[in-house]
Amino acid sequence: MDMKSVSSLKVDGRRLWATLMEMAEIGATAGGGSDRQALTDEDRQGRDLFRRHAEGAGCTVTIDEMGNMMALRAGRSPALSPVVVGSHLDTQPKGGRFDGVLGVLAGLEIVRTLNDAGISTERPLLVVNWTNEEGARFPPVMLSSGVWAGVFSRDWAYARQDAEGRCFASELARSGYMGDVPCRRQDWRCHLELHIEQGPVLDSERRQIGVVTAAQGIRCFDVTITGKASHAGTTPMHRRKDAFVAAAKVVVELEAIARAYGPNAVLTVGRIAVEPASRNVIPGLATFSIDLRHPEEHTLNQLENEIRRAVADACARDLLGSRIDVLSSLSPVAFDPTCLDVIRLATDRLGYSRLDVVSGAGHDSCHVAGHVPTAMVFIPCQDGLSHNEKESIEPEEAEAGCNVLLQAVLVLAAGEEFGSA
Repeated sequence: MDMKSVSSLKVDGRRLWATLMEMAEIGATAGGGSDRQALTDEDRQGRDLFRRHAEGAGCTVTIDEMGNMMALRAGRSPALSPVVVGSHLDTQPKGGRFDGVLGVLAGLEIVRTLNDAGISTERPLLVVNWTNEEGARFPPVMLSSGVWAGVFSRDWAYARQDAEGRCFASELARSGYMGDVPCRRQDWRCHLELHIEQGPVLDSERRQIGVVTAAQGIRCFDVTITGKASHAGTTPMHRRKDAFVAAAKVVVELEAIARAYGPNAVLTVGRIAVEPASRNVIPGLATFSIDLRHPEEHTLNQLENEIRRAVADACARDLLGSRIDVLSSLSPVAFDPTCLDVIRLATDRLGYSRLDVVSGAGHDSCHVAGHVPTAMVFIPCQDGLSHNEKESIEPEEAEAGCNVLLQAVLVLAAGEEFGSA
């Protein structure tokens, strides 16, 4: 195939969509979404399906000790570092059908398209399914890519527990996807990730492709407030040490703080629990999560100080105890300029409209970017809705994103040194 034909090569959009819908049948929810939380039986079934398809396309699939799946398509020069395309297959409890999944199956479709066209790339191509990106079952988010990047230790990750007290390591072993390949940084030429935007910008601006220049910083906290459990009917109001009342004050104050730092600051309390959780017992313990995001590091520091002040103030009146644990902290990330230029050029050659955007969500690429040249491609999702069963994209949008990714891979998988593409 000549270079002109290669530059006009496109994926099979119908096949890509059919594979997306096949995956969506695993863990399908009544509301039209997906529930394949990390290391559940549904996640295992999704992994099995991806493995069958990848091996059917001639890839060699290896599994590392965090369960990350790596499907390798050989290149003409196996000693050269591979071009990596990756995302995740796990979902939120009532998530959508495309978040993460599109990025993995787009990599599969690129492999299939290259096979159909009889094209051998100089560099190997690696398609990765990162384990537990969502962090819905085993917090924090992006756990396994964090181990790969050295942000978390493997043993710390293995000890993470779900709400029922089951630890990551035992569930990974149960799934059959605990590999023996070390989970650590590797010599990759670059890492590319296709993803739905999960926000409204591309949809409202009617742009087909988002060139993701950066991702905002994320800090995740677990807050514990300790009071004293006592009888609901016999303890006078002025003698109570109600942990939940203090927690409620904090949550209300946090919402006001985030609005004051708007429009770029966002803060969410997604989980809250009290003990002993009885109707006629004053809560002696309250715990809740905080997800804090902003594109600037110094503002994140200011917001964290505000959070700590709010917790201390809420606990002061009744002399309650408190503890704030930093579960994870991800600095704002700038993606690689060369990879971004390749993506822009591919988009323009294909005739798609584009817009430079900053990701409000966290992605595995954010961890990888600290060690490997990395970039992301967004496509619009309807009304920007994600982490919801009603998450929706059109088949032609998925096809467009995958075509851009394919053309970027063809450029970056050439044998030249990085920066000469």
